[in-house]
Amino acid sequence: MSMPMPDPDRLILTHLLRDAVSAHANRPALRYEGRVWTYAEFNAQVANAAALLQSLGAGPGTRIGLCLPNTPYSAIFYYAILTIGGVVVNYNPLYTPAELRKQIQDSHTTLMVLPDLAAIYDKLPPLLGQTRLVRLVVCPMAGVLPRLKAVALPLVHKGVLARPAWSDAIVRYRPGRAYGLPVPAPLTSQTLAVLQYTGGTTGVPKGAMLTHANLAVNALQIAAHMPSLRPGQERLMGVLPFFHVFAMTAVLNTGIAIGAELQLHTRFQIDKIMRAIPRDRPTVLHAVPTIYAAIANAAEKSRVDISSIRVCISGGAPLPEEIRLRFERLTGARLVEGYGLTEAAPLVTCNPPDGVVRPRSVGVPAAWTVVEIRALDPPHAPLPPGRHGEICVRGPQVMAGYLDRPDDTAAVFIDGALRTGDIGYLDDDNYLFVTDRIKDVIICGGYNVYPRVIEEALYEHAAVAEAVVVGAPDAYRGETPVAFVTLRPGSTATITDLAAHLRELLSPIEQPGRIEIRAELPKTAVGKLSRKELRQELLTKSEQAA
Repeated sequence: MSMPMPDPDRLILTHLLRDAVSAHANRPALRYEGRVWTYAEFNAQVANAAALLQSLGAGPGTRIGLCLPNTPYSAIFYYAILTIGGVVVNYNPLYTPAELRKQIQDSHTTLMVLPDLAAIYDKLPPLLGQTRLVRLVVCPMAGVLPRLKAVALPLVHKGVLARPAWSDAIVRYRPGRAYGLPVPAPLTSQTLAVLQYTGGTTGVPKGAMLTHANLAVNALQIAAHMPSLRPGQERLMGVLPFFHVFAMTAVLNTGIAIGAELQLHTRFQIDKIMRAIPRDRPTVLHAVPTIYAAIANAAEKSRVDISSIRVCISGGAPLPEEIRLRFERLTGARLVEGYGLTEAAPLVTCNPPDGVVRPRSVGVPAAWTVVEIRALDPPHAPLPPGRHGEICVRGPQVMAGYLDRPDDTAAVFIDGALRTGDIGYLDDDNYLFVTDRIKDVIICGGYNVYPRVIEEALYEHAAVAEAVVVGAPDAYRGETPVAFVTLRPGSTATITDLAAHLRELLSPIEQPGRIEIRAELPKTAVGKLSRKELRQELLTKSEQAA
């Protein structure tokens, strides 16, 4: 796409909010459970939260965790942290205490923002003083609900809310309290904004350092890729969690950049979503294929009017052509597939919503982005159109590197281009086709699940001798993990025993869909456990079942 780069002043995330407030102060910014905040009100909440963080000693460079489902607090504290020059560290609320501990230590997170939901809150206080974490800021769910729902919350949902022991280390955030005015930090486009964790090519969690420029420009790239968007008029349905890089950029930041109304949903519940669409009339929906499939299935059964949706980007996993065509038929919208990765903030390519969509392609490069295909073998020379090789990326959205991992950073770049670890080719019109993954990552409903993480958890069971995890085709989630294990001589363990063991160590999305105990597992010529044969076995079974 030939267009000039935006003014550097626009490449600061807080300036996206500043400009939106200036242009759309009285228009809705956030909608949650029937309650609405205008851009002016949202901005005031951001300033108030920023003042609280500063009063707690946070400032430029402070690593502040967000362990939140989609609520207004997610957006408010995200921009509040950036306002004071802090660094957002996104946490999945489903993480186990062990996973939280590892990321807190690696990222140097000292302060965590979380809701007063017991399922999330109860995991954090034990980590105070046992990790780098020194303070929790607890946000009351009642504080962002309409009055009647706020009153009913503890009565209708008994046991859902936590009972914090308030102290200097566990601080209650009061949305209605005035904490003063913050002192905005001096920011540049190269200031670190977010640490977004990814398993990368090895499965070892690494913090991708995303600057204000990386994230702001990617929001503008998405907006530029969809010229039919109407500033100040769109309504984005936020069903993907903002701790996921796709939602953080495509919904939160892009939504703010175009002055859209963000319709927030704590989690994806199809019945609730099908009531919300005809009521709230969203115009834009960015999601993963499983969500589009679920909405299409529900719309066909209930005949719910979902025609308000005009344009959608699918990401996180391959989009089956059947789902795309069926969803478009039901909505009249354009559903296009994009491609990206955490290290690129994430969008790299996308089919044009207002142009030609090529089946099985993930589209053309975003504005100011160059995609190269390089040979898999040294010296990894660039290849011409039609030749398969590793997909490499150049552009202003490419990360600054991995936190405290110079060797990993050096390994993921070649001649200044980001190596994606994916295999594909470009056609003569610069449309990208992704054909395989070098990585062993399993993509479940748009989420990356790393076999090594599950394997290491299995090895913690005393009876397990060997463990291999591969992805099996799954009609709903795209892929699901399947674990194969052998047991130590003389040891006994059942599949039920191993499943119970994993529930204590892994998040729900990481749980294997199936565990098989075998007498032996395939190995390579040099004796390494081999995934290839197991993956082929699962693929063959899937094809036979189909």
